[in-house]
Amino acid sequence: MQMRILLFVGLLLIYIFTILGNSFLICTVILSPQLHTAMYYFLCNLSFIDLFYSSTSVPKILFDMFSKHRRISIIGCLTQMYFGLILGNTEYVLLAVMSYDRYIAICFPLHYTVIMSWRTCKYLTVIMWAGNFMLSVIPTTLKPFVFCKGNKLNHFACESLALLELVCGDISFYKFILFIGSLFVLFLPLVFIIISYICIIISILKINSADGRSKAFSTCASHLTVVFILYGSLVFMLYGSCMTTYTGQGKQYSSNIKYISIIYGAVTPVLNPFIYSLRNNEVKTAFRKLLTRYSASRSL
Repeated sequence: MQMRILLFVGLLLIYIFTILGNSFLICTVILSPQLHTAMYYFLCNLSFIDLFYSSTSVPKILFDMFSKHRRISIIGCLTQMYFGLILGNTEYVLLAVMSYDRYIAICFPLHYTVIMSWRTCKYLTVIMWAGNFMLSVIPTTLKPFVFCKGNKLNHFACESLALLELVCGDISFYKFILFIGSLFVLFLPLVFIIISYICIIISILKINSADGRSKAFSTCASHLTVVFILYGSLVFMLYGSCMTTYTGQGKQYSSNIKYISIIYGAVTPVLNPFIYSLRNNEVKTAFRKLLTRYSASRSL
């Protein structure tokens, strides 16, 4: 019981800081004209995703910790899965878009405002969200899940891999869709990020000034940190899944994987806003200006 209370308090604090941190970043960017650029526009999108992605599962996990039944309806479970897929997949693609933004800013600084115009940002946003919505929702809408292998889910949340353990009959169609989805929203964005940063590093090394090189690297450090955390947790999850299959521990979804899912479901969303705000002087300066403006208005 004590361990359950500690887990509850820890997860609750993480969720509270997730809400506060991402809300802080969104409000700071919206209310600060100097941050109305493509970089911070996409950062706002990232905070929005983290805020709602965490909210799809963490509140239910907190509730279930002290619930006797720990139930969820089929509709509720599928809704949680769809929102998790859409938001999670969009985050991986968004990281690739943000790496492209950094590539243009460092390699083509004179053309940055032209290439990364508001029209370009809006088009990228529509393509990113619409594409992931169709990839996440349409396949299971055309061929809905039919459950017959029990009603107990060995997971904290309704994730697609866990749900497949309860689906009747041949699931090769769903595995194929997961493979295609992983190719487009995980592998290709990672390849794009790697290529972008190779070009960025080559461009930075050509800068003669050590101060200029340091400044250029610092603009990429926060983004790279987030990429390492997110893809690092994904690698551990895939490794755990492969080891479970390889060692023949049944067809059930590995119990260890559900604990790894907490990293990208709860921990990563709380780290992102702090990584970007604490390492970013422009965000800290903008926030101080907002506080000064608020204090001045209160004194009047």
